[in-house]
Amino acid sequence: MAVNSPKPVAADLKAVAGIEIGVAEAGIKKPNRKDLLVLKLAPTATVAGVFTLNRFCAAPVQIAKANLAAVTAGAAPIRALLVNTGNANAGTGESGLADAQASCAALAELLGCTPQQILPFSTGVILEPLPVQRLVAGLPQAVAALTSDNWFSAAEAIMTTDTQPKAGSRSVTIGGHTVTLTGISKGAGMIKPNMATMLGFLAFDATVAQPVLDQLVKQAADKSFNCITIDGDTSTNDSFMLVATGAGSLVIDSIDSPHYAQLAAAVTELSTFLAQAIVRDGEGATKFMTVTVEDGRNVEECRKIAYSIAHSPLVKTAFFASDPNLGRILAAIGYAGVDDLDVGQLNLYLDDVWVAKNGGRNPDYQEQDGQRVMQQSEITIRVKLARGDATATLWTCDLSHDYVSINADYRS
Repeated sequence: MAVNSPKPVAADLKAVAGIEIGVAEAGIKKPNRKDLLVLKLAPTATVAGVFTLNRFCAAPVQIAKANLAAVTAGAAPIRALLVNTGNANAGTGESGLADAQASCAALAELLGCTPQQILPFSTGVILEPLPVQRLVAGLPQAVAALTSDNWFSAAEAIMTTDTQPKAGSRSVTIGGHTVTLTGISKGAGMIKPNMATMLGFLAFDATVAQPVLDQLVKQAADKSFNCITIDGDTSTNDSFMLVATGAGSLVIDSIDSPHYAQLAAAVTELSTFLAQAIVRDGEGATKFMTVTVEDGRNVEECRKIAYSIAHSPLVKTAFFASDPNLGRILAAIGYAGVDDLDVGQLNLYLDDVWVAKNGGRNPDYQEQDGQRVMQQSEITIRVKLARGDATATLWTCDLSHDYVSINADYRS
């Protein structure tokens, strides 16, 4: 059960003009479950994305990146996104690339476009061949189901070990223009920045020039999906895509536009919501933790320390047990790799409780106060470095017995 994250309501998810959604049950891994998603885009749409930095990136990631690059070089615009769950098509070599290309070709034939105008995405088990015949056989069902108000089913169709779908919508007014944004995400394990075993798709109905959207997707990802971690593993298939459908009245053709900052804020806010939903639904998670490092010399060192805390199995298991063994946090700070850190200036807080003062235990700290905070389902760890004015925040969860069970049984 996701930590303080209610299941989205289908009726609350707003249709975005210029995008249609179709879902099918293709039996890619298991029968009788939604596992195939088609997002058909208007000809006016622009698309931008960021992808995993894992060198073993999956076949669909390689093809999606190549097809996006072709658009930048002058090729025809992207007309559809194709997503399957149940199989990652990663670690599959040349045959995996051929299977992904065959999937794009099959959908392109149904939609009347070229295979290069399709972006493929996969999630699931690594090192197993994609059952491409099942996928292709399910495409007519997905295309026949295309409709503008199918976001909830789309969120369900991309789940793997997720306990619930992840989706959200927003409406904002920018310069007198109403902009509708809706997005979905998936992910529960193998989550780490740059990026995670996650997929995220966010669409809005403004017209945005390609270079501007390329900037916006990086900006939004850096403040959302690249600020989450569950277990420190970086997956092979991570992708976060922005789609500006061009069906609304707002037009932004430059980052210097007076409306760009407002649009970027709206996209980043919804992206953050979707990213945090992944952490709240972390495999076996019982607690949602915010890690903030303040007063650093630069953002890089603040992130380095925050990641060290959030990745530590000792820290995460202590939080699962509500055990205020908070010296583990100090140890994680110490080995984070900030070599000139003056620990004698460091202060550590757990929510409102001042735990460590000037590098040592705060004389006023009482263990029962730390335990009180650790029994909460949402907790903030705050570190003050006394080195400057930089800050960084990321979100993580605890590490429970269930995490081991889920991953031990993942392929069954």
